Amino acid sequence: QVELQEFGGGSVQAGGSLNLSCTESPSTNHRYCLAWFRQVPGKEREGVAFIYSDGSHINYADSAKGRFTISQDVAEKTLYLQMSSLKPEDTGMYSCAARYGVDSLCPTYTYAYWGRGTQVTVSA
Repeated sequence: QVELQEFGGGSVQAGGSLNLSCTESPSTNHRYCLAWFRQVPGKEREGVAFIYSDGSHINYADSAKGRFTISQDVAEKTLYLQMSSLKPEDTGMYSCAARYGVDSLCPTYTYAYWGRGTQVTVSA
Protein backbone atom coordinates (compact mmCIF):
# COMPACT_ATOMS: atom_id res chain seq x y z
CA GLN A 1 0.00 0.00 0.00
CA VAL A 2 1.10 3.59 -0.69
CA GLU A 3 -0.69 6.47 0.99
CA LEU A 4 -0.60 9.68 -1.03
CA GLN A 5 -1.49 13.29 -0.34
CA GLU A 6 -1.35 16.17 -2.79
CA PHE A 7 -0.49 19.79 -2.12
CA GLY A 8 -0.54 22.84 -4.31
CA GLY A 9 -2.92 23.64 -7.10
CA GLY A 10 -5.08 26.69 -7.32
CA SER A 11 -6.03 29.23 -9.94
CA VAL A 12 -3.77 30.88 -12.47
CA GLN A 13 -4.08 32.77 -15.71
CA ALA A 14 -3.10 31.21 -19.00
CA GLY A 15 0.63 31.28 -19.49
CA GLY A 16 1.28 31.05 -15.78
CA SER A 17 2.86 28.34 -13.67
CA LEU A 18 1.85 26.10 -10.79
CA ASN A 19 3.67 23.49 -8.77
CA LEU A 20 2.11 20.41 -7.26
CA SER A 21 3.58 18.05 -4.72
CA CYS A 22 2.54 14.70 -3.36
CA THR A 23 3.83 13.04 -0.21
CA GLU A 24 4.18 9.26 -0.26
CA SER A 25 3.89 6.80 2.61
CA PRO A 26 4.65 3.32 1.29
CA SER A 27 4.10 0.32 3.50
CA THR A 28 7.09 -1.57 2.04
CA ASN A 29 10.58 -0.83 0.78
CA HIS A 30 9.77 -2.03 -2.72
CA ARG A 31 10.02 0.51 -5.54
CA TYR A 32 6.88 1.58 -7.32
CA CYS A 33 5.51 3.59 -10.20
CA LEU A 34 4.21 7.10 -9.64
CA ALA A 35 2.05 9.27 -11.86
CA TRP A 36 0.10 12.48 -12.08
CA PHE A 37 -3.37 12.15 -13.56
CA ARG A 38 -5.79 14.84 -14.65
CA GLN A 39 -9.58 14.48 -14.52
CA VAL A 40 -11.91 16.82 -16.32
CA PRO A 41 -15.67 16.34 -15.85
CA GLY A 42 -17.13 14.49 -18.78
CA LYS A 43 -13.76 13.32 -20.03
CA GLU A 44 -11.63 10.25 -19.45
CA ARG A 45 -8.94 10.60 -16.80
CA GLU A 46 -5.59 11.27 -18.42
CA GLY A 47 -2.16 10.30 -17.18
CA VAL A 48 0.03 13.34 -17.81
CA ALA A 49 3.37 12.27 -16.32
CA PHE A 50 5.00 9.12 -14.98
CA ILE A 51 8.12 8.33 -12.99
CA TYR A 52 9.60 5.45 -11.02
CA SER A 53 10.08 5.88 -7.29
CA ASP A 54 13.87 5.97 -7.72
CA GLY A 55 13.47 8.98 -9.99
CA SER A 56 14.05 7.13 -13.24
CA HIS A 57 11.92 6.24 -16.23
CA ILE A 58 10.17 9.56 -16.80
CA ASN A 59 7.40 9.72 -19.38
CA TYR A 60 4.94 12.41 -20.40
CA ALA A 61 1.68 12.56 -22.24
CA ASP A 62 1.92 14.56 -25.44
CA SER A 63 -0.20 17.27 -23.83
CA ALA A 64 2.42 17.74 -21.11
CA LYS A 65 5.67 17.49 -23.05
CA GLY A 66 7.76 20.62 -22.95
CA ARG A 67 5.56 22.29 -20.34
CA PHE A 68 5.36 19.92 -17.35
CA THR A 69 8.22 18.44 -15.35
CA ILE A 70 7.76 15.47 -13.04
CA SER A 71 10.36 14.75 -10.41
CA GLN A 72 10.84 12.66 -7.33
CA ASP A 73 12.69 13.48 -4.13
CA VAL A 74 13.72 9.95 -3.29
CA ALA A 75 14.92 10.70 0.22
CA GLU A 76 11.82 12.65 1.18
CA LYS A 77 9.45 10.39 -0.77
CA THR A 78 7.81 13.39 -2.37
CA LEU A 79 6.59 13.63 -5.93
CA TYR A 80 6.46 16.92 -7.78
CA LEU A 81 4.82 18.29 -10.90
CA GLN A 82 6.03 21.65 -12.16
CA MET A 83 3.62 23.09 -14.70
CA SER A 84 4.40 26.07 -16.89
CA SER A 85 2.86 27.76 -19.92
CA LEU A 86 -0.48 26.63 -18.59
CA LYS A 87 -3.50 26.59 -20.86
CA PRO A 88 -7.21 26.63 -20.04
CA GLU A 89 -7.40 23.04 -21.21
CA ASP A 90 -5.03 22.08 -18.39
CA THR A 91 -7.86 22.79 -15.95
CA GLY A 92 -8.88 19.77 -13.95
CA MET A 93 -8.49 17.74 -10.79
CA TYR A 94 -4.90 16.55 -10.51
CA SER A 95 -4.20 13.41 -8.55
CA CYS A 96 -1.03 11.55 -7.78
CA ALA A 97 -1.16 7.79 -8.04
CA ALA A 98 1.07 4.81 -7.35
CA ARG A 99 1.33 1.11 -7.94
CA TYR A 100 4.00 -1.51 -7.50
CA GLY A 101 5.41 -2.73 -10.77
CA VAL A 102 8.16 -2.68 -13.37
CA ASP A 103 9.77 0.70 -14.06
CA SER A 104 9.52 0.51 -17.85
CA LEU A 105 5.81 -0.28 -17.68
CA CYS A 106 4.71 2.63 -15.50
CA PRO A 107 2.76 4.43 -18.26
CA THR A 108 0.80 1.28 -19.08
CA TYR A 109 -0.47 0.29 -15.66
CA THR A 110 -3.80 0.75 -13.99
CA TYR A 111 -2.92 2.50 -10.76
CA ALA A 112 -4.00 1.12 -7.41
CA TYR A 113 -3.33 3.91 -4.91
CA TRP A 114 -4.60 7.45 -5.21
CA GLY A 115 -4.49 10.75 -3.43
CA ARG A 116 -7.64 12.82 -3.04
CA GLY A 117 -6.63 15.28 -5.73
CA THR A 118 -6.10 18.99 -5.98
CA GLN A 119 -7.90 21.37 -8.32
CA VAL A 120 -6.04 23.34 -10.97
CA THR A 121 -7.95 26.07 -12.77
CA VAL A 122 -6.44 28.00 -15.67
CA SER A 123 -8.36 31.00 -16.88
CA ALA A 124 -8.05 32.48 -20.34
